[in-house]
Amino acid sequence: ILVLVEGIISGENPLFKAVSKKAVVKNFPLPKDADLQEWIKKKVTEEHGTIVPKAVSLLARIVGSDMWAMANEVNKLLLYSDGRTITEEDVALIVASSQHTSVFDLVDSILEFRGEQAQKILQDQFFAGVAPVYLLFMLSRQVQLIVRASEMKKNRVNNRDIQMKLGMRSEWVLRKTLDQAERYSLQRLRDVYQKILQTDIAIKTGSFAPELALNILVAELSSKSGKRNVPAATGRR
Repeated sequence: ILVLVEGIISGENPLFKAVSKKAVVKNFPLPKDADLQEWIKKKVTEEHGTIVPKAVSLLARIVGSDMWAMANEVNKLLLYSDGRTITEEDVALIVASSQHTSVFDLVDSILEFRGEQAQKILQDQFFAGVAPVYLLFMLSRQVQLIVRASEMKKNRVNNRDIQMKLGMRSEWVLRKTLDQAERYSLQRLRDVYQKILQTDIAIKTGSFAPELALNILVAELSSKSGKRNVPAATGRR
């Protein structure tokens, strides 16, 4: 039995064609969208738990098609809920923190011009099945939070009020955001946010495919040379 862990394999792939002539080939695509949500509901039910539809949807968006990670997150939620129905708030509190970790690390790598590390984190997220558009949204959201937290700190707003005003349920997320607010200049954050906005427009207007656009964005933002250009909504592909 030969197992190839890969994305979409073309029928013209030389290895695929060679194997197909001498063996029975079976494809096991990772579940996505509705199939992924059905898998989550089935997994929860098998473990004698219950979960609301909005929690299923949020869990699918956060974790993506990494089924090993998904199974672990479901088990954590079942333990946390302790017999009651798993809610959207449970997912935001328990699961989102792991996704936030990757976003925090990606933001740090970008702002500190650690291009190789930034690209590794990005590709790990793609491999885990996280949608490029969702990653772009999380990047944009985190940069906004850093800027807002920085401004409130300058106005001597206490941490509890900052957490409430920014809608953060986790103190850990608050601490990480405040730490980033102390380390990065407002000008650098503004530059990054502007380029994120340009990339968002490029994706929405169809100028670039989402994954390509995000790859270009991260490479440009984390490069000190600044020679790469962020994709703009020019209609080029």
